[in-house]
Amino acid sequence: MQYPRALRPLSVSTYRWLASALVASLIGSGLWVVAMVWQIVAIGGGAGELSLAAGGSAVGMLLTILLGGALADRVPQRRILIVVESTRAVTVGVIALLSLTGTVQVWQIAAVALVMGAVGGLYYPAYTALLPQILPADQLLAANGFEGMTRPVLAQAAGPAAAGALIASSSPGAAIAASALTGVAAVLCILRLPHLAQVSATAGTASSGPAVVALLRDVRDGFGYMGKTPWLLGTSVFASLMIMVVMGPFEVLVPFAIKDQVGGGAQQHAWVLAAFGIGGAVGSLVIASLRLPRRYLTVMIMLWALGCLPLAVFGLTDQVLPMIIAAFVVGAGFNGGVVIWGTLLQRRVPREMMGRVSSLDMFVSSAFMPVSMAVAGPVGQAVGLPVTFLIVALAPALIGLLAIIAARMPADEIRHPLDTVESDDLDTVASATPAEQSELVGAAC
Repeated sequence: MQYPRALRPLSVSTYRWLASALVASLIGSGLWVVAMVWQIVAIGGGAGELSLAAGGSAVGMLLTILLGGALADRVPQRRILIVVESTRAVTVGVIALLSLTGTVQVWQIAAVALVMGAVGGLYYPAYTALLPQILPADQLLAANGFEGMTRPVLAQAAGPAAAGALIASSSPGAAIAASALTGVAAVLCILRLPHLAQVSATAGTASSGPAVVALLRDVRDGFGYMGKTPWLLGTSVFASLMIMVVMGPFEVLVPFAIKDQVGGGAQQHAWVLAAFGIGGAVGSLVIASLRLPRRYLTVMIMLWALGCLPLAVFGLTDQVLPMIIAAFVVGAGFNGGVVIWGTLLQRRVPREMMGRVSSLDMFVSSAFMPVSMAVAGPVGQAVGLPVTFLIVALAPALIGLLAIIAARMPADEIRHPLDTVESDDLDTVASATPAEQSELVGAAC
């Protein structure tokens, strides 16, 4: 069977199991987010209690994301993913049981949210490090595109929609139970993955000194690698600044732009958010359907930087349709760039550093989110929404240009071409056993 380029990784049976686990995990996350909110409401909680649970999840992730990267470079990633999904299934299952028996309390939900955030910090580095071990290098772009396409569709649409239906027909506890079952499904899929040899430069030193000290040393080495790799440092700094400039206004000020300029409410806000998610899925699919561009660093920065330009619309229009179109374009540019970025990490970062570098990327981005949220409101009030959104639209282009020049990205991407990898014989890979597939992919990488 000849697969389209965007779906070609699905020709590898090992990846199909990993992708199935990812799908289950994303649906489960979408179920949990909505079910958690309405479970708190059902037991009399309000905004403060909801903030406690949501904040616990964010804190948990920040506490583990750096160590999660070090673990992914020392411990088989398959094992980490099994622990993550098993923990999610058990802890969420406990909340489901308490909810269905009418004994659940807010502090218990907050505690599980903290645990889920903590194990979530382990998931992304392990998944990112595992992917290039089961796929040929020239299929990584499509695989990252598949993730970028399914994430908004499942985590932001299908999962929440299923939760809403279960809550309406039964109770929040039923939706929470469904989320727990997706964890079980993910574990069953991950168990079908082959045991892969751990490729790690630090594996041999795991027993030298206390384990925590060794992990902290690994984290330090990850920072050191990023600091001496210009394209990686330049892109990370740009992406972090872009998130700080953009995400706070998008999350905090867009609802007020809709209310004050359009006269809209929650429904119009939902349309804008849906357009952003759909745009992200379309952008991911388009990038996944193409070859990795020769000027991959420049194209990636341009997708992010120029993709922010439509944000100016939110400060200039009094119609909801232009806002919906702008959100679609921003989502497409953002997720399209993310697909290339994930592929670059898997193609250019040494495998023994993959987990740490991906965790550093996620940590730095997450660390700037609270700052962006905190300053967006005061800035919007001080200078007004039109000026704020104009700054938000233009600043990433300027920062991106400086990053391209400072990190000498055009010269770097020409010295390190990634568009010349020969494809493996897909029929051979698809028909091989999981162990044989691993050997074929290892040879290709």
